[in-house]
Parts: sequence; structure tokens; C-alpha cells
Amino acid sequence: MNRINQKLKEDKKLLSIYFSAGYPTLNDTVSIIQNLEQNGVDMIEIGLPFSDPLADGPTIQASSTQALKNGMTTDTLFSQLKDIRKTVSIPLIIMGYFNPMLQYGVEAFCKKCQDIGIDGLIIPDLPVDVYNEQYKATFEKYGLINVFLITPQTSVERINFIDSISNGFIYMVSSASVTGSSSGFGTEQTDYFKRIADMKLKNPQIVGFGISDNTTFTQATTYAKGAIIGSAFIKHLTKHGNTNIDSFTDSILK
Repeated sequence: MNRINQKLKEDKKLLSIYFSAGYPTLNDTVSIIQNLEQNGVDMIEIGLPFSDPLADGPTIQASSTQALKNGMTTDTLFSQLKDIRKTVSIPLIIMGYFNPMLQYGVEAFCKKCQDIGIDGLIIPDLPVDVYNEQYKATFEKYGLINVFLITPQTSVERINFIDSISNGFIYMVSSASVTGSSSGFGTEQTDYFKRIADMKLKNPQIVGFGISDNTTFTQATTYAKGAIIGSAFIKHLTKHGNTNIDSFTDSILK
């Protein structure tokens, strides 16, 4: 069974952390992953830096830009992760844009992910219809779960379609804005979380965008299986480097 599916079966609310591979420094990637697992994180989204990250707010964009300047590439990331399963057992997901995967070759990219132990992909700019018609078989061939995003504006029909072709979790974007642009959740967002929960989808939902502390983590996971933190962790890395990660995770899970 895929590690993501195993993790989703656990009787707890899940904390997933996103960071840009190669940030703050090029060779921080593996040690950050190891430190996050050691400090109670359930899943990790490894950002593959891209020059035009449409869904990312300024904090993640800045980290992605710096990672590219540091020398991060697809080949570099795969090289860094080649032995990751010797020390890390939690689910690992690569989040990136489709252009670098196309340049690498979609099947070659998926095979490499399988070889090093990547469990899933999040590709915000890969349309669900295109995935279903052209790439679903390839992803499944290499045991990869593809995670789709929904927003408050996503139609019921589209949500049901995404649910029907998914086999992991659904990334529930808390708002229609970019990452890192929200602080706290209002009635509109909590109503949205409840509305999706009431749909009784077969795939659990994990909430992303706007989660930065224990309060927002608790709000986000009242109706969902877990929550994803990105910008707040990037800010921690910017300030502290790859240190004091225990204090960051403690502040979320306290």
C-alpha cells in the first residue's frame, strides 16, 4: 500500500509541511526532511522550484527563486533524494509545475520518483481532464498518487469528478488566493470546510493555504483529515535556517 494511504488510515489529524527543495541552501533538502519527520510531521511536500510559480505567494516564490539561484534542478533533487528511504519512512510528495516534468519526460520522471521512494505528486497546473486522459495510467504504473486541488469556487460536479479519479487525498485550498496571504479563517471558510465534509467524498481532504499556528491548524482540521503548512515554515527557515524545527512543530501541534 502507498505510504500516503497508510498514513491516511491513522486515527489522528495529519500535519503536512511544504518547503522548497534547495532552500535555504542547496544541500539542506535531506536534513530538513529528516528533521521534520523526527519532530512529528506526518507528510512532507517537497517543492520543485520553478521560475513561474502561479499558485505561490511571495514567501514561497522568494524561496523558490533562491533555490534556483542555489543551483536546484530536477536532476539535483533526484540525486539528493536517492537514499532518502534509508532514513525517512513518512510519505513524501513532490509538488511542482508541469513544465519541468514535461522537459524531463513524464514517464522518466514518474519512474525516477518510484525508484527513490516518492509517494505522490501535486501539480497545480496539470488540468484534471488532461491527467485523466493522458497521464493517469503512467502515474498508476509507477505507484504514484496524484493529488488535485479544489477551491471554494470549484463546482460540485468537478469535485465529484476529481474524487472519482483520485486515490489518496484531495488538497482543499482554503481560499481562492495565493499561498501565505491569509491569517485565520472566517465563517465563509469554515462553512466551506463543512460543506465539503458533508459531501462524504471517498477521498479525505487536507486543507492548505492560510495555516500558520495551532489555532488555524485546529480550525482547518475540524472538518478535514489534516492541514498543510508552507509559507509559515518557509519564514521559519528564512529566520532560523535548518534549526529549531522542534519549536516550530511544537507551536502547531501543542
